[in-house]
Amino acid sequence: MRLRYRYRLYPDAAQRQALARAFGCARVVFNDGLRLRQEAREAGLPYVSDGELSKRVITEAKKTPGRAWLGEVSAVLLQQALADLNMAYRNFFASIAGKRKGPKVAAPRFRSKKDRRQAIRFTKNARFTVTAGGKLRLPKIGDVAVRWSRDLPSEPSSVTVIKDAAGRYFASFVVEAFKEPLPRVAAEVGIDLGLTHFAVASDGRKIDNPRFLRRAAKKLRKAQKALSRKARESNNRKKARLKVARAHARVADARRDFAHKLSTALIRDNQAVYVENLSVKGLARTRLAKSVHDAGWSQFVTMLEYKAARYGRTFAKIDRWFPSSKLCSACGTVAESMPLNVRSWICACGTAHDRDVNAALNILAAGRADRLNARGDPVRPPLEVARVDEAGSLRGAARCGTG
Repeated sequence: MRLRYRYRLYPDAAQRQALARAFGCARVVFNDGLRLRQEAREAGLPYVSDGELSKRVITEAKKTPGRAWLGEVSAVLLQQALADLNMAYRNFFASIAGKRKGPKVAAPRFRSKKDRRQAIRFTKNARFTVTAGGKLRLPKIGDVAVRWSRDLPSEPSSVTVIKDAAGRYFASFVVEAFKEPLPRVAAEVGIDLGLTHFAVASDGRKIDNPRFLRRAAKKLRKAQKALSRKARESNNRKKARLKVARAHARVADARRDFAHKLSTALIRDNQAVYVENLSVKGLARTRLAKSVHDAGWSQFVTMLEYKAARYGRTFAKIDRWFPSSKLCSACGTVAESMPLNVRSWICACGTAHDRDVNAALNILAAGRADRLNARGDPVRPPLEVARVDEAGSLRGAARCGTG
């Protein structure tokens, strides 16, 4: 399986200038390619092929005075910028043709030099290497210092250099990570995600919701007010904007760290993990939108999924329409309604339920029921109508046989 390993970069002043030049060249090539295709479409000309596009916006453009400076950076990152454009077009065409799952994808848009996030990608053709001293050698940029928090599991196939809104630099390596099955354990867990508690496990454990954004709201408010008072295009405004970006980066980093640690613990301690398939996009359109985004459920579930695949654990999502909160985990009775303000209830069978623990128990039971058996069939196969050609008793066959 392919994974991304990200590390912090610390380029010096000359390397930061070279990276800024590389970001700008990649952006210009992307925009030139997009403009060329748009002009061809408006003129009624055929769609410009990938090879023709590369020839015109890179090879021939370098020979012109207006784009001669494209030769100052590695040609690989320019080709990768066009590859991003080509992929964006393919996704757009597949989306409007109905061949792509998920929400509709818009047409590619022009990249702006004011975008807070800048990125370039080097493949093996660029001959990037990790030196004996532990630095990342990038073509026409130099040896950049890296903070290695862990070893790479294999040789990377590509590296993406990223500058985020807070002015930090990262190297994101794509590596082939081998599966490392953990020793089997007997425990299995169902998880109910929520806002009062971030997660409630079927064994009764409740993990508090850290609410990183809420906790940082006071500092963010102060920094954003200071930003609003600064004059446009002034150096003080740039400093204030960077301060706001760094505050948001700290929140995002803390949320990601929390999700990594919790997901790792759950995968390590349980052979199977089941969660509810929440409609985060739908919940984000309600009055709880800020709290939903602050929780970061999607990020957490994604981590559970890929870690389960890597470490040989079972992971499954339960249907979002499954009535986990209204269903009694003891007798199976479904309550008519269960408003959000009801945190505990008593079933007609006499069982007292904590709303979230009961939901986690039902998620665990549903996950176990839907898991495939050794033959690859569901434990509870769906009912099917018998086909006409199947063997069976004809009406009146018993009567005819005894007559």
